[in-house]
Amino acid sequence: MQIGIVGKPNVGKSTMFGAATMAPVEIANYPFTTIEPNKGVGYVRYPCPCKQLGVTCTPHNSLCINGVRMIPVDLLDVAGLVPDAWQGKGLGNRFLDDLRQADALVNVVDVSGSTNIEGLPGKVGEFDPTEDISFLRNEIDCWMREIVKDGLGKIARQAKMNGSKPETVLAERLAGLKVTEGQVKAALDKVSLSADPTQWDDESLLKFCSEVRKLSKPMIIAMNKADIAPAENFKKIEALGEGCVPTMAETELALKKAEKVGLVEYVPGDECFKIKEGVNLNEGQRKALDYMNENMKKFGGTGIQRCLEDAVYKTLDYIPVYPVEDEGKLCDHFGRVLPDCHLVPRGSTARDLAYRIHTDLGEKFIRAVNCRTHRTVGADYLLEPGDIIRIVANK
Repeated sequence: MQIGIVGKPNVGKSTMFGAATMAPVEIANYPFTTIEPNKGVGYVRYPCPCKQLGVTCTPHNSLCINGVRMIPVDLLDVAGLVPDAWQGKGLGNRFLDDLRQADALVNVVDVSGSTNIEGLPGKVGEFDPTEDISFLRNEIDCWMREIVKDGLGKIARQAKMNGSKPETVLAERLAGLKVTEGQVKAALDKVSLSADPTQWDDESLLKFCSEVRKLSKPMIIAMNKADIAPAENFKKIEALGEGCVPTMAETELALKKAEKVGLVEYVPGDECFKIKEGVNLNEGQRKALDYMNENMKKFGGTGIQRCLEDAVYKTLDYIPVYPVEDEGKLCDHFGRVLPDCHLVPRGSTARDLAYRIHTDLGEKFIRAVNCRTHRTVGADYLLEPGDIIRIVANK
């Protein structure tokens, strides 16, 4: 799974990426600080079964901190997009191409309204933050449309020669963007395109691509710089009906750095932090920490962890499951207890999980065992959040 962090320049994308991953990135108060995409790993939380089952886990592909499983998620910080990026402005096509493999997008918005649409700084409240959202949607829609138009001749010939269905040839054209035929069909159901591809015009294609984008690149809005934002700006964005989370990326990054050097006790996602006993702080440090603490109480934390988890668990609707090889010991063949945690789309089956682990396991699937209930289940068993599953396959 890959989540793309996107938005116009100078809204805090790289700060959010750095806060979520603690990867070193260049951060500056001017547009196009990021040119090459930054890649890193963030984590989403889920209760680890170890405490409930009274076992000591030995995680392999994830972490367990005090009974909380930290599940890795790939993050991609893409350079800032500006209006007409789809036409190449600001190296826009190159930056949009970086999003091809993203499963979901976090649209980082300057909710304080202190940067214009090009990412240039101004006064707090000077600009409308909802423009950050509408322009980005349009850029991605237009980018997708140009990809379809670039292959429109081939689509028309295929449809004419062998009677291919529009969803089939469109899915082939958009496959490089991780768009499925099912998503294309669902988009076509909402937008009436002529059976003859030569009759498709720019307006109808843009509507189609908008529906494809909603299905294949769903977005969550990170309302960043929340600590300095006017209250009415939150209401404007919330009125759009999208999933949105107030975030303070600078606060999250500062707290993680302070925790690393032993100044505070802070766990990502917590609503507050504690200054460690015996730590000597100067007046500037204490004022900064008091400011952070006050705003975290106001918003229920920095929002960075919540934003990632909402993207995975709500926007994408993924669930965590734990495959094991030994039903009794809940371990793999190395003896590691509850070693792996996989994120799978809700609605996935036991066979889907087997394929996710290894193609051979899926092809040679016989049955599975729900290790919590100790019941044998079939290939079409629908996985539940937190399931511990043993796959039985032919050797």
